[in-house]
Amino acid sequence: MQITRDQLEQIIPGNPHLDNWLECLNTILPEYDIDSPERTAAFIAQCAHESGGFTAIKENLNYKAESLMKTFHKYFPNQELAEQYAHNQEAIANRVYGGRMGNGDELSGDGYTYCGRGLIQLTGHDNYKAFADSLSSSIEEIVEFLQTFEGCVQSACWFWETNDLNTLADAGDIKGMTKRINGGYIGLEDRVKHYEHALEVLGV
Repeated sequence: MQITRDQLEQIIPGNPHLDNWLECLNTILPEYDIDSPERTAAFIAQCAHESGGFTAIKENLNYKAESLMKTFHKYFPNQELAEQYAHNQEAIANRVYGGRMGNGDELSGDGYTYCGRGLIQLTGHDNYKAFADSLSSSIEEIVEFLQTFEGCVQSACWFWETNDLNTLADAGDIKGMTKRINGGYIGLEDRVKHYEHALEVLGV
């Protein structure tokens, strides 16, 4: 199926790059068998929630000290440490993501290099490498690619396929999809709202 400009505008209203997203979605989704109204609605709904309506394509780590202690208490257990990192996105990413997901330690800088990018934010060296391998590309090229419209859509499609989300989309299992994407059910109500609206717009 092909999404029309009018349909996409209804689903992600006010997006300043509508035509770019439309071209990428219609080109790339069929390559990953996201080819029915149900699958398309589920994909766009989840991406819309994750990216703030296709506007946030890189992870925002601009936290104040209090938020760091609340969100990442394991890494920022006290006010003094949190204040040293507050509002420094690169330093925060290196501390929070260092030494896991295939990243080197905090001093390696991998945490920020491989921070969340794309419509379903790909995070960590290992995920970047797996995505790069799927395209026979280098991980360095993928860092750049994920900052393009095409890369944002394709990485989300790759994640979708890797986690067998088409099967859950066919079943209309938004809760199950959310668990695989989020690891929990954060934003479930908003995801359901996006999904039901997308289904209506796509004529299901």
